[in-house]
Formats: sequence, C-alpha cells, structure tokens
Amino acid sequence: MKRLLMHSPIVVAVLWIVGYLLLTLLPLLVLLLYPPPGGRGFWIEFSVALGFIGLAMMALQFVITARVNRIDSSYGIDILLQFHRYTSVVALLMVLVHPAILFIAQPETLQLLNFPQAPWRARMAVLATLAFLTMVITTIWRKQLKIPYEPWRAIHTILAVLAVGLGFGHALGVGNYLGLFWKVVLWSGIILVSLWLIIYVRLVKPWLMTRKPYIVEEVLPQQGDVWTLALRPLGHEGFTFAPGQFAWLTLNITPLSMREHPFSMSSSGECADRIEFGIKAVGDFTSTIKDVQPGTKAYLDGPYGVFTIDRYWDSAGFVLIAGGVGITPIYSILLTAAQRRDDRPFLLIYAVASWEDITYKDELESFKENLDLTIVYVLRKAHDEWEGETGYVDRSLLAKHIPRHRGSRHYFVCAAPVMMAAVERGLFELEVPVTNVHMEHFNLA
Repeated sequence: MKRLLMHSPIVVAVLWIVGYLLLTLLPLLVLLLYPPPGGRGFWIEFSVALGFIGLAMMALQFVITARVNRIDSSYGIDILLQFHRYTSVVALLMVLVHPAILFIAQPETLQLLNFPQAPWRARMAVLATLAFLTMVITTIWRKQLKIPYEPWRAIHTILAVLAVGLGFGHALGVGNYLGLFWKVVLWSGIILVSLWLIIYVRLVKPWLMTRKPYIVEEVLPQQGDVWTLALRPLGHEGFTFAPGQFAWLTLNITPLSMREHPFSMSSSGECADRIEFGIKAVGDFTSTIKDVQPGTKAYLDGPYGVFTIDRYWDSAGFVLIAGGVGITPIYSILLTAAQRRDDRPFLLIYAVASWEDITYKDELESFKENLDLTIVYVLRKAHDEWEGETGYVDRSLLAKHIPRHRGSRHYFVCAAPVMMAAVERGLFELEVPVTNVHMEHFNLA
C-alpha cells in the first residue's frame, strides 16, 4: 500500500514541485544560513538573493524543457511549457529587480553600466541580462515579429546558454557570495547539469535517433484537408504508445537540424510496426505532407503526453470533445479502445465546419460495432437536410449531451484555442470536476 502511494501520479507530481521549490530557493537558504562577512544591509542582501534565485530559475528551465519522461508524465508537456513561459518571465523580473535595488540603495553602483570602463564581472551581468531579455521578447512576440520556428528555436537555445553562462560568470566574479569552495562546487554542479541537458537534447538524443530511423510507407488523403502519414520502423521494433500521445517528427533531414514538429499519433497504440499521424495542411511544413514520397526517411522522438484514457482505468466512461484536426488523438483513443473491446461508454462530440470536413467519418461510425459509442456531430455550416447539432460547442450544447452524473466520466478536449476555452468554461459552469477535464493544445511552440 505504501509503495502504491509513493508511485501515485499525484504524489509524484507534488514531489517534483517540492524539488523545484527547494532548488529555486536554495540560494536564499544558503545566504540565510551562511551570510557573507560584513553584512551590507537588508536591501543589498535581498537584492543579491533575488539575483541568485533568478539565476537558479534560469538554470532549471533547461530541466523543464528537456523532455524528461518522468517529469513529463506527471503533468504533460503542454503544461510544462506553459510553466516554462511563466517562470521565465518571473525569473526575468528577478534579474531586473536585482540591479534596480542595488542602484537605489547604492547610487554609486550606477557607474557599472558604463560598459567600456566597467569591470568584466559587470559586463557579464549586462550581457547576460540583455541575452535573457532578448530571449523572452522574441519568444512572447515571435509570431508578431514573424520569426520562423526553426531559426527562433536555435536563437532561443543560444541566448539561454549565454544568459545562464554569463550570469554564473558574473556571480563568480563578484565573489562575496561564492567565496567558499563548497558554494562554488554547488553552483557549478547546477550549471553543468543544465548545460549537459542542452547538449543531450540538442546533440546526444538526436544522434541516438539516427540509429532508429523510420521510413514513410504511404501518405493517404482524408476528409477535412487532413493527410495520414504512415511510417514503419527501419531496422528496429519501433515503439508502442498510449492512445492520445504524440511524438516529435523529423522528416527527410537529420534530427540534428532541430527541425522537428509535434504531431499526435492517429494509429492504434497497440501497433508498433506502423505509426500513423493525422496532419492537417495549415502551415508551411504541414502543407508539404501530401507531397512526401514513400521511402522518405523520418525520425521520431516520443511518445509524450498525458492526454490518454490509459491513465484512468477506473473511470466509468469518457466524453471526448474534438474540433477540426483535434480529432487526431481522439481517433487514436477510439481506435485502440475498439480493438481492445473496451466495454465502457464513450461520447464523442465532434465540431467541424461542414459535413464534408468530418475526418475519419466512416471509421468513426464503424467503431460502434465494438464500442458503446455515441457520436454528436456539430456543424457550423449545415446543409438543408441536416437535423443534427449546429453552431458551436457551448454550455447549452454540452448540457444536452454530457452524462447527468458529471463526475463519473473523464473529459478529453482537443480543439483550437477559442473552442477549448469555450468548452472549458462550459464544463466548469456545468460543475464537471476540474480534475476530470484534460486538454490537449495544438501549438507547443
């Protein structure tokens, strides 16, 4: 019983949070327990503590984005990336407030901003702050600045390494707070682990992926301008996955190029020798999928994600809500459940523009032979003979179809951001427990 408790998802998730807080606040604890000689007043010490906390948070960003399965499986990558964005902004504020307090408490330190004449430790602080600030600005406003994903990702990595490396160099240069050998070793360990994770994610892991290539078997058209990209493992057994998970796909180039894209698997989680992706032509890369030729090499990094019914074996049933190409992971869930002859009830609410845009329509209907499956199609542009639901998935539509005993089901939602926000709000108003609602976002970048 004790072992089961320690391995429960909630307990593991809480432990990761506790570990993050301990590592983040470690600099402050060190300063409180081992203050440097000749204290210079509360505000100076507080400023320094903020700087160290900001540096620790910057270093831990490498851990958050390293795709560590044990961490990702506790929260899901989309939640981790949201956390990464918010904590990066908080860390930047810490880094900016740190010198601001120093300048107010000791105005003479303003001369450190004279870059040509400032000591090297001050120059490193300025460069680290500029790198960090540039990284945050180009991330938040990437689309407005029209920075393509691949160049942005490379620039983001370089700026992150510079910010952390130069920040650590600044801390060493100041010396007052890293004067003891064990403090230098502690901080060096934190920085080296962070840099190693960058090397592993950007170099080692892609190299390992080259040893397990895939080959494109076929590309099949589907309704709704969606294409099924079917891959087979080349010289290895491939991998199984929990239905609803996704993988990062690199197509026709080496994975070392960092040009990879996340897509949900649309095939059965039980089948390792053929992995399929449902990809809608909506961008520069996705629009080229239809032209990919059989025999093209591909590489996969996965599986990832917690958007799967396999985590909820004790659920009485499931409500699956999809919009457009958001049907892809949900289709994998239903396909796998049909093959397993899952005897629990499934409700699918599927919103599309028109009847012609329903992807996997025939396949979805065929699942009713092996599943207790109810499908509610919601069309924005219905034809004259249509007698089903029209418009949008909102509170009133959900109230008509979801089970009366709301807490007995788990709800999986994958759609465009506007629809997901409306569904989340509707489920909340209908008193569906928030712990039973699981969201999958399209865009992870």
